[in-house]
Amino acid sequence: MKKILNILLILFLIAPNVIAQEELTISSAIKKTLENNLDIEVSENFKRIAKNNSSILNNNYLPNIQLGSEINTNIQSIEIETPSGISGTLDDTQTDNSSAVLSIDYNIIDASGRKYNYKKSKELYSKSNLEVQEIIENTILQLFTVFFEVGRLSEEKEILKNSLDISKRRYERRLLEFEYGQTNNLEILNAEVDVNSDSINLLNTSKKLFNARSDLNLIMNVDLESEFNINTNIDFLSQQEIDNIFSYDITKNTRLLIVEKDIAISNLDKKIAKSSYLPTIGLIGSYGWNESINDNPYAFYNKSISDGFSAGINMRWDIFRGGKKIIANKNAKINLENSELTKKKTVLELKKELRNAYQTHLNNLYILEVQRKNLNTNKNNFDRNIERYKIGQVSSIEFRRAQLNLLNAELSKNSSKYQAKISEAYFLKISGEIISKFK
Repeated sequence: MKKILNILLILFLIAPNVIAQEELTISSAIKKTLENNLDIEVSENFKRIAKNNSSILNNNYLPNIQLGSEINTNIQSIEIETPSGISGTLDDTQTDNSSAVLSIDYNIIDASGRKYNYKKSKELYSKSNLEVQEIIENTILQLFTVFFEVGRLSEEKEILKNSLDISKRRYERRLLEFEYGQTNNLEILNAEVDVNSDSINLLNTSKKLFNARSDLNLIMNVDLESEFNINTNIDFLSQQEIDNIFSYDITKNTRLLIVEKDIAISNLDKKIAKSSYLPTIGLIGSYGWNESINDNPYAFYNKSISDGFSAGINMRWDIFRGGKKIIANKNAKINLENSELTKKKTVLELKKELRNAYQTHLNNLYILEVQRKNLNTNKNNFDRNIERYKIGQVSSIEFRRAQLNLLNAELSKNSSKYQAKISEAYFLKISGEIISKFK
């Protein structure tokens, strides 16, 4: 069993170091994610579509211009008879016709609400920008969670390695004492059990770290086999910075801004529905050319060519369309009302989330400070136990208890540090500041 544990530990501890590893900070991780993340790329493409749709080329503000032409040949046989009794036939007479026309029409007043449709397309593009921003914020928050989980497990791995080293030295010391008859076999077995227990803990953490690294590479969309040394130095926002951000309330929250865009779009939809009661008035104009060649010898003429301009004004007015316009206007008003109700609900939810995130982060910072003090206490206690253990004043059980207390204190402090950083990131996400603080 011990040999198997040693082999597995060697694989987990040595394999990641075969290739030179690049140091990865949270800033460089965010940069890689913004450049490579597939969800962000897809959202950027949707934003490009919204931008295209908001162009004046897509909103009926420019005239329609059409060019048409036609060439045809007509071959027929003609049999004629006059009132005076004259008759005759013409076989296979041919008539060739050629024509071309250039037409243009432009709506001066458009009952489809052209002006409001154009404004709506601009609002939709603005909303798509916010939606991309929200996807980026969510992705960064997800990156934070995974990045700092890798950092936490990396430090936890080192903590467990140090604890394992202590247990191994104790085991080796007991073996040496056994050779000189200064201890018994039970002490050796207890020490060996502790080594195996620490080895299993280290093995499990190494496995979790391997999986977390894969998750991190997936978010950044880099090779899943890539290895990075995580920079575990963490800085926190000052209390004043936290309070200043909290004072902004939710005014910068992206979800709220999207809901406000929905209200603006619903309001424009209401105006578009009202525009359906107006007539459509447009200008029309065309230039035409026509040529006809007739080989009938008895025709009044054998060739004619005509060309010229025409212009005018047209008007269309849908006075009644079976009540569809009435229903469209009523539904537009209801949709606007729903958008406003959604905003009220969103404001209440976000205010609650912001207050909770603010208080949670302050609590986590306090817990971190307590854990730091607790760690110092356990370090001092463990150092005293080491000296007493060396001179035989402390039993193996007492020494192991002090070792486990130190281990748990180190792990708790390590976990608290990263938990506080993640709660800070979530607080910034709700306040709408996560991109500006870390991009």
